[in-house]
Amino acid sequence: MGASDKALGGIMLLTAAFVFTYYTTWAILLPLVDSSNAIHDYFPAREWAIRLPLFILVVGLSGIGFFVGSTVMKEKRKAAQKIRLRSA
Repeated sequence: MGASDKALGGIMLLTAAFVFTYYTTWAILLPLVDSSNAIHDYFPAREWAIRLPLFILVVGLSGIGFFVGSTVMKEKRKAAQKIRLRSA
């Protein structure tokens, strides 16, 4: 299991490094390059450099909020059930 964990960690690290490099080039360096340059063909429109991370942020925060909310509701149900069992 140790070797597969290291391999998975290495793949995740390489993926994160690639995404960081690609996004940094897209969002920060590309506006400095002339728009007629061929490198612009490898990247989507610049407005997506804002929209995509914002969408991921909204979905991620919504998922976290849903998880916390459902956990709180389950704990309240368990507490109410304990109270009912004690009083019965």
